[in-house]
Amino acid sequence: MLRAARRALTRASTSRAGRCVSLAALALLLGNESLQNAVAEGDTRTISLHHVHTGEDLTITYKRDGRYDEAALKKLNWLLRDWRRNEDTRMDPRLIDVVWEASREFNAQSPIHVICGYRAPQTNSMLRRRSRGVAQFSQHTLGRAMDFFIPGVSLEAQREAGLRLQRGGVGYYPSSGSPFVHLDVGSVRHWPRMSHDQLARVFPSGRTVHVPSDGQPLSGYAVALAEIQKRGSEPSEMSLEAARAAGINVGARPQRNLLASLFGAKDEEEDSEPAAAPSTKASSVAVKLARSSDQALIAVVSSSRKRSSLWSPLRASAHRRPLGVPFVAFATLFDALVVAE
Repeated sequence: MLRAARRALTRASTSRAGRCVSLAALALLLGNESLQNAVAEGDTRTISLHHVHTGEDLTITYKRDGRYDEAALKKLNWLLRDWRRNEDTRMDPRLIDVVWEASREFNAQSPIHVICGYRAPQTNSMLRRRSRGVAQFSQHTLGRAMDFFIPGVSLEAQREAGLRLQRGGVGYYPSSGSPFVHLDVGSVRHWPRMSHDQLARVFPSGRTVHVPSDGQPLSGYAVALAEIQKRGSEPSEMSLEAARAAGINVGARPQRNLLASLFGAKDEEEDSEPAAAPSTKASSVAVKLARSSDQALIAVVSSSRKRSSLWSPLRASAHRRPLGVPFVAFATLFDALVVAE
């Protein structure tokens, strides 16, 4: 297809018909730019993981010719399962890409050591009772986060690699019993917040939507925002608010989505203070959800005694998004309901 477009551009005459062909071919080329980039950047991707809790190892090619290998992804799902409950989920393939891309910066001989991949809502609830450092709406419960470290590579360098990608959240835990970095594919943010000078060393051009601890965006914020939005990522609301306060045009505040209106959801850091418990009554929640014609979700909200038992099959259906509800809101809402029990 791309060769045909290039030939059309080359052969097109200066006639009106020729110009039309040229424009059509150019549109075809531009429309396939993202596909070309995906193939060029991810022609073949092989990742090596070692799970520190199960002792399992996996080296597998999960992407071929720019396309995910579903059989390989299933094996990754299992290795990244909730090891406490022996329960897996469909991990977001973008997460595997982010970890793979971050690890490419280092010529490490050891596999990536995984501390945590998927975390079932029940496990997350249990951990929250033990520690204030576990987020209520953790990206781990959505299969969108991984805690890991690469032996022989400084933890700070691993954090910086994740930051430079600007593809999601980056957490840094150098004082943990087993020091690790957290990466997820939620909004672009980092914690603990770095100073202005620290962030400037990672982004000497200033082109980042990460905001330092002084709350002042770096000089290239607007350019970075356009770049990450072009590829489908978004900065955290905290980042956008800091940009607005600095007089940077980031567009109008979007209307709050269903999840935010129900639970007052905020940008979630994995080491943040526990979020407030949901306060909305089940009946009013059901009324709001009825507008989306999502009867399965209404059933979960309205039947608190069945939340846990309904979670697994409904969460699986959320990955297929059969009812027109955005996956993140759908799955996160289920997580919140189970945690709230």
